[in-house]
Amino acid sequence: MSTNSPLFDRIRVKPDRDRRLREELPACQWPKCGAPATHRAPKGRLRSGEYWRFCLEHVREYNNSYNFFAGMSEDAVAKYQKDAITGHRPTWKMGSLGGQRGTTGNRRADGWAAEDPFGLFGEAAAAGGTGHARPTAEGRKILNAQRRALDVLGLEADAKRTDIKARFKVLVKRHHPDANGGDRGSEDQLRDIIAAYNYLKSAGFC
Repeated sequence: MSTNSPLFDRIRVKPDRDRRLREELPACQWPKCGAPATHRAPKGRLRSGEYWRFCLEHVREYNNSYNFFAGMSEDAVAKYQKDAITGHRPTWKMGSLGGQRGTTGNRRADGWAAEDPFGLFGEAAAAGGTGHARPTAEGRKILNAQRRALDVLGLEADAKRTDIKARFKVLVKRHHPDANGGDRGSEDQLRDIIAAYNYLKSAGFC
């Protein structure tokens, strides 16, 4: 096989890069330049997807003088840059497509209301917390945070107010250091119990 063959270049560890460029790449489109066109450059804003093919030297020269906004006024440039923030897709002001005053749902202080067909937001707002509300067996909606607080106390979601208070008193007596001969081994658990009870109390559970 001739060592000057393109087939030989494909199996060499270090192919002759210069010769392969001359054979595989088109010539630079810069006037009076026949070097391999190793780079491409956009033809302009109004010719999207079209490119010039230049060598490294001339693509640098082209880029130094390239102006995407050529021929546009300052106002048009500002508008284009603003629209580019949203990918040139249309946008609307919040509330302009819906949310009529006086409708039912999650009502704000200014009178606007959002539709809430599943009643997910009313309970969260009433409890002063966030999260999804799930109904209990009795139909009462309970937030995930409230469910976790009840779990700390070892109670089910349908626990009544008297059950919560009674359970809290039992757990405090059980884990308080004074009831364990000064042993503080369950002090962290006691803190969690007190925090859970205070949260349920602030949410109107007890």
